Amino acid sequence: MSSEPTSLRLAFVGWGAIARATARLLRDRGTPVEIVAVAVRDPTKPRPDRPREAHLLTSPRELGQTELAMVVEAAGRHTVVPWGRAALGAGLDFVITSVSALADPGVLDDLRELAVRNGAQIHIPPGALGGVDALAAASAMGIDAVEHRIIKPPQAWLGTPAENLCDLHALAHAEAFFSGTADEAASRFPQNANAALTTALAGTGPEATRVTLIADPDAEVNRHEIRAEGRFGDLSVILRNKPLDENPKSSAMTALNLVRCIENRLNPVVI
Repeated sequence: MSSEPTSLRLAFVGWGAIARATARLLRDRGTPVEIVAVAVRDPTKPRPDRPREAHLLTSPRELGQTELAMVVEAAGRHTVVPWGRAALGAGLDFVITSVSALADPGVLDDLRELAVRNGAQIHIPPGALGGVDALAAASAMGIDAVEHRIIKPPQAWLGTPAENLCDLHALAHAEAFFSGTADEAASRFPQNANAALTTALAGTGPEATRVTLIADPDAEVNRHEIRAEGRFGDLSVILRNKPLDENPKSSAMTALNLVRCIENRLNPVVI
């Protein structure tokens, strides 16, 4: 005799393009979730697309007032520590999309300790990437080298330190303007190189993962190229990500991987 799936009660930290797209996909797929709270900076701002049943939160302290199972961060690097500490301290699973926050010294250790102490889990979805599962599996046998190349159109690098490293407005061909560790990339380019730290955490760690950032005037979409080698063999993954309709700076794959992460908390079969 079958039974109805248990509904998963969620809170989103942030209600930008990623959160809205994830919520829409979950609704359209009929996933049994309840978005019972949304954390925002300005509660007076109209949000007509906010789920009617969702309470507006403005402080991490308010998480304790709502019965939840999972808190999903989709608001930016600065929100990871305060909301992560509050969620994990309350024994709630915490999903991190702004992975670059974990490049700050002590942050991951602090959050991990809270998770262990309170029987919660930290979830780091692949974001705009693929192949992270294979990379994480390969690390059990040992990985000799990992490189992550991020190629984007020049306009995607505007507003970042790339403006001081190359002439983004006059490029005639692809130019690699940064090469360094995943730690360095995530710290200097927290929004654009966010995914590099996910690769690092899955594989050889932030200091041993090489990252190359490239502005390419011929690129029409953002591209991630991940290569790894070790005793397991060789891995090569290339993703050309199409943007979200709501925000061309965010990839559709980020929202799709977030949907998968949430649904895996409910599904009897997890792949």
